[in-house]
Amino acid sequence: MSDFFMNTYHRLPPVFSRGKGSWLTDIEGRSYLDFTSGIAVNCLGHGYAPLVTALSRQAEKLIHTSNYFQSDTARAFAERLVKACSGAGMQKVFLANSGAEANEGACKIARKYSLKKYGAGRHRIVTLKGSFHGRTISTLAATGQDKFHKDFGPFTEGFAYIPGGDRRALENALDNSVCGLLMEPIQGESGILPQSEEFVQAAAKLCAERDILLMFDEIQSGLGRTGTFLACEGYNVKPDLVTLAKGLAGGVPIGAVLAGEKAAGVFESGDHGSTFGGNALAAAAGLVVLETVDQKEFLAEIRRKGEGILSTLKSWNHPQILDIRGRGLMTGIDIDREAWPLLEAAIARADGKRNGLLMLSAGPKTLRLLPPYTISGAEIDEGLAILKECLDTAG
Repeated sequence: MSDFFMNTYHRLPPVFSRGKGSWLTDIEGRSYLDFTSGIAVNCLGHGYAPLVTALSRQAEKLIHTSNYFQSDTARAFAERLVKACSGAGMQKVFLANSGAEANEGACKIARKYSLKKYGAGRHRIVTLKGSFHGRTISTLAATGQDKFHKDFGPFTEGFAYIPGGDRRALENALDNSVCGLLMEPIQGESGILPQSEEFVQAAAKLCAERDILLMFDEIQSGLGRTGTFLACEGYNVKPDLVTLAKGLAGGVPIGAVLAGEKAAGVFESGDHGSTFGGNALAAAAGLVVLETVDQKEFLAEIRRKGEGILSTLKSWNHPQILDIRGRGLMTGIDIDREAWPLLEAAIARADGKRNGLLMLSAGPKTLRLLPPYTISGAEIDEGLAILKECLDTAG
């Protein structure tokens, strides 16, 4: 391990030097099947040829210009993204660099919307327990998990947490001090936990009745990950704001706040900004992702692959597996032991003759699978076979 990085990550052993498709190769030449996609970032896998070509061509033309100006690439990307999200009611976009930035922007829009319409005192934002919205001071405050709050207070005030699925708590919390409800339709970091359709639709109805902005954090679940372009489409609701990042540019840093009719005109000149947000390089990558993913057949294939993964896992009836959840290529597996040693065992399996498997955890006893959309059926079968071998050996 390098002595020059701050000690912020519990890192696993491989040091990677290259990737192709669903595979990563370390500096020793060992190969690993990637069921992580860089935590839902490399959605088109590694070395995806159209993405590589677009980045190379854009780098030759223009990488960055100040947001005093527009680039033709960023303008084309913004138009394509808004059109892809128009079915969910989105009309305008602000481009940033990360999911945390996107969620900060959404919270600012909700507060200004309410302030301008109702005056001071209606600034609170409700989120769900178990949520994760980022690592800035404000998005940590929005995150409904105590473990992320340790050592970093005081936090931005004005956030409250309720249990997901609790309609009575939701109705009580959405009072006249609240400007926004921020939720992940599927909580990723706390275990791939989908909200029920009944709860989400009840939340949408209450927010509409009380003029509270409904904000969907789709940083991990959006961009086709669940088999619909936006996860909210699977719930038949149209939020006022949707935040995206991770896979939006296939591996290049990016974030986006999309706004529907109520919220589209809230920001005015000088209200918000981002030095690197919407730079031409990220926009060029984003165009490739949108053109690839925003296709009915491609999204249907994600759903088919996800259903196959769930079917295989359930068919094992494995004694160490306690529960299995998922939508599209987003799967959570609760096991009867700590998850981290299993991640290590799947990696340690690679010895030059056999391939390793890269997985994620989501909580102490939950495995998280987020393979690239381009993964083949044979690669899925190989990865699941490695997982089963590790579970059998651990047992």
